[in-house]
Amino acid sequence: MVVKERGRGRAGARRQDVLGHVVEVMIERGFHQTRFKDVAAASGVAISTLQVYFSTREDMLVEALRTSTRAEVDSMRARVSELSDPWDQLVGLVDRGFATPVPVWRMLMEFWTAAAYDEELRVYSHQLQASYRAPFEAVLNAGIGGEVFRTRHEVAVITDLIVTTLDGLLYPRVLAQPRPAVQDLRDLLLEQLRATLGVAR
Repeated sequence: MVVKERGRGRAGARRQDVLGHVVEVMIERGFHQTRFKDVAAASGVAISTLQVYFSTREDMLVEALRTSTRAEVDSMRARVSELSDPWDQLVGLVDRGFATPVPVWRMLMEFWTAAAYDEELRVYSHQLQASYRAPFEAVLNAGIGGEVFRTRHEVAVITDLIVTTLDGLLYPRVLAQPRPAVQDLRDLLLEQLRATLGVAR
């Protein structure tokens, strides 16, 4: 599966708009049930045009996932850029993760479920994971390099702790379950990170 991102100007803007509709349809219908005709109905773009924009249905879905994930990571990086202290930056990233919108969780749930049965999607899921981890790893490395953080643990393992905690919210949030209590979990995670990174406050 080769996904080509193309298009500039008016056509490119229309194509980007279509990708937003793809995500909406996928959230509503599921990964495997999202067809060209469903996206055409939601976006008002003819099936023939969608087939010009995207070579295959799978390419369309994966590009929509890539675009949506990139937007989420861009939001995380924008949050970091507003702050200068590495600990504040890390807290900002954690808070952004806890505030992940339910539609984003649903999109990822659909993709990960599909990837469990599709080798090509599984490989692409590794790229998604690396992209999501990158802002956390960058802040941790900067904090350690500047001697703001002091730890005996590897950055990759600390990132594992953060990301697996956040990923654990997926099903409870999508299913509107009462637990975990997000604020309490957030406070506990930050307490663990303070101890792990040697942050006094």
